[in-house]
Amino acid sequence: MISIKNILVVGTLVAFSNLLIACGNEPKLKHQVVVDSVKLGLDTTKVSPLKQAIKPLDTIKYNQKLISLANGDTSGRWPVKQQPYPLASAILPFKRVVAYYGNLYSKKMGILGEFPPNEMLARLDVEVKRWEKADPETTVQPALHYIAVVAQGDPGKDGKYRYRMPDKQIDSVLSIAKKRDAIVFLDIQVALSDIHTELPLLEKYLKLPQVHLGIDPEFSMKTGVKPGTKIGTYDAADINFCSNYLAKLVRENNLSPKIFLIHRFTKNMVTNSKSIKSHAEVQLVMHMDGWGEPDLKRGSYRYFIYMEPVQFAGFKLFYKNDLKKAPHHMMTPDELMKLRPRPIYVQYQ
Repeated sequence: MISIKNILVVGTLVAFSNLLIACGNEPKLKHQVVVDSVKLGLDTTKVSPLKQAIKPLDTIKYNQKLISLANGDTSGRWPVKQQPYPLASAILPFKRVVAYYGNLYSKKMGILGEFPPNEMLARLDVEVKRWEKADPETTVQPALHYIAVVAQGDPGKDGKYRYRMPDKQIDSVLSIAKKRDAIVFLDIQVALSDIHTELPLLEKYLKLPQVHLGIDPEFSMKTGVKPGTKIGTYDAADINFCSNYLAKLVRENNLSPKIFLIHRFTKNMVTNSKSIKSHAEVQLVMHMDGWGEPDLKRGSYRYFIYMEPVQFAGFKLFYKNDLKKAPHHMMTPDELMKLRPRPIYVQYQ
């Protein structure tokens, strides 16, 4: 059994705090009434062969939600063009995912493991209500984002510097999530292993309709250095491997689209982003990770999420680390609603 002290604390690398980028304002766009797939550049030729005995996707509402998330952007980046419509019963963009992140072995890795389950869920309820108030037009989907493969300071028997959580721990998270009809994300920190090895080991869970995927480039140590000493990276080829894998699971098991989240807070954490492929079976979220003061976080969001659009955007908030520097303030839902694009996935650590 791994000791807690060997588990790396996620999100505290100093590289993020060295980013000194400010976010500029853009002119507002008047409300756009005409919304169609041609204007959004959506690719209607990518139709999944999966047959679903459920209500078809409301493409008009889908397009309207994309326009709303773009929040008046006039650059042409958002909404992202040439995207396939998702399969029916897709969560995004009809619902905003509000997630608690962490690991049951450690109180230091995030709010998910910091408090007993019932207290943790009560705190998540508070955040859900705040988002319902900030954006009453978008239903909130609660989620638990669990680090299922953890980068650690100990190399372990195979020298890969990662620890795979036992099934009983993942099962516990699923049971806790069921109390709130929450979806679950299983997050992978490969360390000196690789995503081709680690992802298939979670397949039995990813076949469940309520389970989705997250990967963390910060701890993908392709150069073989110890995790935590440098910031890692994933290429579009790694991301496409995961998307293809998820799309196949969805087709073969008649599932709703899977949400696939990629953490990011530097440019080199994700390379060749323009080569990332889209699927009707998978909804991609490029997630602005990292802690700091509001201006720093806005700048990072602008340069690493806004400037390199993939599909959907996410934003991470830290209850403690975001308060370390002046003005000692964690951004609110109302403040995040002013971003371009608006995040449709929000994570609390």
